[in-house]
Amino acid sequence: MKCRTLARLSLRHRPLLHPAVGGTLQVRAASNLSQRPDSTHLSFPGALKSAFTSTLKFENPETRPTLPTYRVVDQHGVVVDQSFEPDISDEKVIELYKNMLFVSVMDLIMFDAQRQGRVSFYMVSAGEEAVSVGSTSVLDHEDVIFCQYREQGAFRQRGFTSRDFMGQLLANVRDPSRGRNMPVHYGSKELNIHTVSSTLATQLPHASGAAYALKMQRLRDPSAKPRVVAVYFGEGAASEGDFHAALNIAATRSCPVIFICRNNGYAISTPTLEQYRGDGIASRGIGYGIETIRVDGNDIWAVREATKKARKMALEGGGRPVLIEAMTYRVSHHSTSDDSFAYRARIEVEDWKRRDNPLTRLRKWMEAKGCWDEVKEKEARDSARKDVLKAFSEAEREKKPPMRAMFEDIYEDLTDDLKSQMKELKDILDKYPDEYEVGEFEGGKESLSK
Repeated sequence: MKCRTLARLSLRHRPLLHPAVGGTLQVRAASNLSQRPDSTHLSFPGALKSAFTSTLKFENPETRPTLPTYRVVDQHGVVVDQSFEPDISDEKVIELYKNMLFVSVMDLIMFDAQRQGRVSFYMVSAGEEAVSVGSTSVLDHEDVIFCQYREQGAFRQRGFTSRDFMGQLLANVRDPSRGRNMPVHYGSKELNIHTVSSTLATQLPHASGAAYALKMQRLRDPSAKPRVVAVYFGEGAASEGDFHAALNIAATRSCPVIFICRNNGYAISTPTLEQYRGDGIASRGIGYGIETIRVDGNDIWAVREATKKARKMALEGGGRPVLIEAMTYRVSHHSTSDDSFAYRARIEVEDWKRRDNPLTRLRKWMEAKGCWDEVKEKEARDSARKDVLKAFSEAEREKKPPMRAMFEDIYEDLTDDLKSQMKELKDILDKYPDEYEVGEFEGGKESLSK
């Protein structure tokens, strides 16, 4: 007991150490703030530089101006930011557009495939293609990405192929998750993208933790390549507690993470007016002491410019978080399990489709520049459609992962308990051979004997 008391006293009076930017450890002194006599500002540890006032007044959010929304190109494809200069060639712009187009075409095909019973579930990203494609296009390939479930564009921009998408959607032998996940829960170790999780907002604290790990890596080895973490989420996820924990961790630990919110107007069937009363999600970033910007999510150039700047900022001074709120509109249903016309007018959706969306806006800009036309549009759409349909047809003919896979990847070696369960399953299949279709699994039921 005496030893424990001495140990606690020793820790209590030991100077705290924290890593400095240069990789060395410095002593962090305890707080020694004091209120100076006759000061005009508050100097308490919880609120610094707050001016004293003799007027009793509660702050009303309605008296505060809303944060502006940055855009480069308007809905007609006309550049409104006169300081803007494209930083990539016309060929690269076309590549971005084709990736957005691919996602749009794949979404339509797979939504119909679900209605035909050929896949169990699907979620489209119609109206939000510019956010994922645009932001990912200015990240380094080794930057770590955490997605929610509308970031098909991020995967496509990183190099995900049609076969990769279809393998996961149909849970065949090409699925990295080996058939143990829902459709649209993509992931790729090679592309530095963590696997999508169904649980809303869990990727946010994971991203803050990963960013802190990258920061520590750089402190221990200054020669390591500077990297950031980018994490995507919707405004509905920002209502979860994990959102607040993640931002607070990132802010207090100065983590190099870019929070990218797709504010698409609806959290499943709940419109933003029923989700929060503040000024969107951007105001929350400021509240946590995080540098924040709101951008027009239908403008890929605005998304690119903001993310490019955010990445640079995130790496400055040893690391810091940045929040980007991208204003978009969810053109389609939340998922194939949802009928959005039950809670919003069909004319509202059609108006957004016709009036403004990321694809038409970039296309207008490209046509005005002379690098795109109707012929190229048709060729690109036909090519994307053939690519997706071919990969889908091939994926449907692929075998499912072996049944043995459901028992693996839990422990390094199968435990006696797992071996017993595996034997029990094989005994059932042997006893009722006509009740189960085992031929679609690689190796059939014999994989359970290995």
